[in-house]
Amino acid sequence: MLNTTLYIIISVIIVSLISFIGAIALTINIKKLNKILIYLVSFAAGALLGDTFLHLIPEISKNSGLTPNSSFLILAGVGVFFVLEKFAHWQHCHAHMTEENHIHPFAYINLIGDGLHNFIDGLIIAASYLISIPVGIATTTAVALHEIPQEIGDLGVLLHGGFTKGKAILINFLSAIVSIAGAILIIFLGNIIENIQLILIPIAAGSFIYIAGSDLIPELHKETRPAKSFLQLIALIIGVAIMFFLTFLE
Repeated sequence: MLNTTLYIIISVIIVSLISFIGAIALTINIKKLNKILIYLVSFAAGALLGDTFLHLIPEISKNSGLTPNSSFLILAGVGVFFVLEKFAHWQHCHAHMTEENHIHPFAYINLIGDGLHNFIDGLIIAASYLISIPVGIATTTAVALHEIPQEIGDLGVLLHGGFTKGKAILINFLSAIVSIAGAILIIFLGNIIENIQLILIPIAAGSFIYIAGSDLIPELHKETRPAKSFLQLIALIIGVAIMFFLTFLE
C-alpha cells in the first residue's frame, strides 16, 4: 500500500506542477502558441478517450461487469461535469465587471471551478491507482495531457480578470495543488470504504468522455482546412496509441 500511496502523491504533484506551463506559454509568441495548442488539444482528446476505452472501462468490466449500475455511474460522471461546466458558464455570464483596476468576479468564479475540477482530478488519479499501478499511470498521463491546454487557458482568464502575472501564476498553482487534497481523501477513504474505486472509476470514465466529447473535440471542428485537420487526426491517434502501449504494463 505504501508503494501505491507514493505513486499517487508523486502523480498528483506532477500534475499540479503542470500549472506552471502557463507561465512558460507567456514567453511564446501568441500566433505560434495557437498553432501548437490545437494539436495538444487533439493529443489530449485521444489520450482521454484511449484511457477510458482501453483502461477504465475494461477494468470496470473485469471487476464488476458492465452492469446497469456501472453504466449509471458512467452517466453520472458525464452529468457531474455537465453541471459543473454549466454552473461555471452561468456564473460567468451573470458576473458583472467591477470598477477599473479591480479583479473581475469571473476570475474568482473560474478559480473556484478550476479548484473543484482539480480536486476531482485528484480523486480520479488516486482511485485509478487503487485499481492497479499501470491504470494509475495511464490515467495520470491522460489527466496531465488534458491539463496542459487547460492551464494555459486558466492563466489567460486570470490575467484578463485583472490579476498581475506573478499573482496569476501563484494562484493558478494553489488551485492546482487542490488535487493533492482529493488524492489524500481517497487514500483515507480507501482504508475505510471497501472497493471505493469501483464507484469512482466509472464516474472517471464518464467525466473523460464528457471532457473529450464536449470540450476538446468541438474545438478541433473549428479548423476546416484539410491539411491541418489531418494533422489533428494524427495527434488524436497518437494520444490513443500512447494509451494502447500503456496497456502492456498491466
